[in-house]
Amino acid sequence: MIKDLSQSLEDYIEAILIIGLKKKVVRIKEISDFLGVSTPSAVDAVSKLKIKGLVSHEKYGYLNLTKKGIETARIIYKKHEKVYEFLSQFLMLDEKTAEKDACKIEHYISKATLDRIIKLMEFTEKKSGEFSIWHKAFSEHAGIGSHPPAGN
Repeated sequence: MIKDLSQSLEDYIEAILIIGLKKKVVRIKEISDFLGVSTPSAVDAVSKLKIKGLVSHEKYGYLNLTKKGIETARIIYKKHEKVYEFLSQFLMLDEKTAEKDACKIEHYISKATLDRIIKLMEFTEKKSGEFSIWHKAFSEHAGIGSHPPAGN
């Protein structure tokens, strides 16, 4: 977890970033819909993020990530992307399972462990431009059969 942010607040700041990438403006309602939470829960979380200096928000207005908020959200989102990539491409889990598990793991994985996972994925890709022979053998051992090429 990012210092001083609960798992829940990490989810909120990540949601604000993702929604903001898709739309020009972010509203409380969009956050509550995105996370499947009540509007009062979203208001409470945004208030906490505002106190921490991660968002700016006027009552009934749009939300914006502050510079500190953008930096924090990007760190969280990058963790999510890398964990998802590891689970879906490297371990060949289905998209739904990989997404669900990535959302959970991203909050607890240490930087050291994430760095090693990334290095392992880079190592296997550099060996032949796609997954190594041992990874192909793993897919057979796990009963998965074939797998998508690296990067898919």
